[in-house]
Amino acid sequence: MQRNPAEEGRRWFLQAEHDLDDARYLFEGRRFHLACFLAQQAAEKALKAFLYSLGADFVWGHSLAELSKDAQEIDPDFASIAQDASSLDKYYIPTRYPNGLPGGIPAQAYTEADAHLALSTAQKVIDFVRERLKLRE
Repeated sequence: MQRNPAEEGRRWFLQAEHDLDDARYLFEGRRFHLACFLAQQAAEKALKAFLYSLGADFVWGHSLAELSKDAQEIDPDFASIAQDASSLDKYYIPTRYPNGLPGGIPAQAYTEADAHLALSTAQKVIDFVRERLKLRE
């Protein structure tokens, strides 16, 4: 079933906002590794929301660097957040899997400062996408 692009983008964007809210909850619970991961997920879903809202049928991958490039092809203004968005890629694998780290486990490797930075960066990406989606309404 073919979805309306604006509706599909809206669905992805709403989930991005919920993921960021959940990341904040994990931050408060001092689960910093998972807060970092969900911050990455929130930003990923926000970028996918933008792409889906413009009619993309399938948006593959988890790399914010790659998704930012795809978005820049449509809207060059995405270059202004590409570096920030890309910085969240480091939270995709090592925040969850011990073999993604040289030693230790994710639950012990990530700090409050890491999570704070991840949350603020994800918020920046979400705010940017929100503005871009409003421009297209």
